[in-house]
Amino acid sequence: MALIHSFEKSGNTLFRYRGQIPVVLFILVIPVLYFTDTNWMDRNTYQILTGLAIAISILGFIVRAISIGTTPKGTSGRNTEQQVAEVLNQTGIYSMVRHPLYLGNYLMWIGIVVFTFNIYFILIVSLAYWLYYERIMFAEERFLERKFGNDYLDWSLKVPAFIPASKNYIKGKIPFSLITVLRREYSGFLATVLSYTFIDHLRYYFKTGTFEPLRFSTYALGVAIIITLILRTLKHSTKLLNESGRS
Repeated sequence: MALIHSFEKSGNTLFRYRGQIPVVLFILVIPVLYFTDTNWMDRNTYQILTGLAIAISILGFIVRAISIGTTPKGTSGRNTEQQVAEVLNQTGIYSMVRHPLYLGNYLMWIGIVVFTFNIYFILIVSLAYWLYYERIMFAEERFLERKFGNDYLDWSLKVPAFIPASKNYIKGKIPFSLITVLRREYSGFLATVLSYTFIDHLRYYFKTGTFEPLRFSTYALGVAIIITLILRTLKHSTKLLNESGRS
């Protein structure tokens, strides 16, 4: 099998299983936290690094929100079986970067990884993420090239794959929809808060040998769960979050 076909095949396979990555990170973070020494950190350093980690994850969420909230039905979906694209997005955030959702995912996850305070883990996860998603992006772009031909090729020559180029910005044709974001992103929001809470409690346990249930992260998780349940109920039991022409 030619490499180009091998890369595409493996990319499509990885695409179907990309949702399992957070589970792998949950497992890996346990030994990482156990062997990470944080005794050198004073309270100010801890707060600064924690704030940095959360800010990175928030930035990733914003990137995802802009991507999802400004694209039409048939794109930027949660499909797991195969590539889907009814139209080629070339404006808005897609005029600056070809894969904004994957960029948003990376920022959300690497923020969580930064919260482990382990530089080696940050580097390893960054490298692993790139190797994994490079195949997925390759397969996705092969699909788009076959479907949209020269329109895709012309766009891809001007727009970077992963690092945004603000100079290329073209105003989007579809207005931002907060309703779309609320309908589609509550699960990712909850998973992110859960990850921070898990790391916070696990680190405290490894450091003190005791479990303290009523930490600040616990309350934050409680709020996130309430928000998620409200949005999930609105999505499945009412029409308040329904929109025509949106995924």
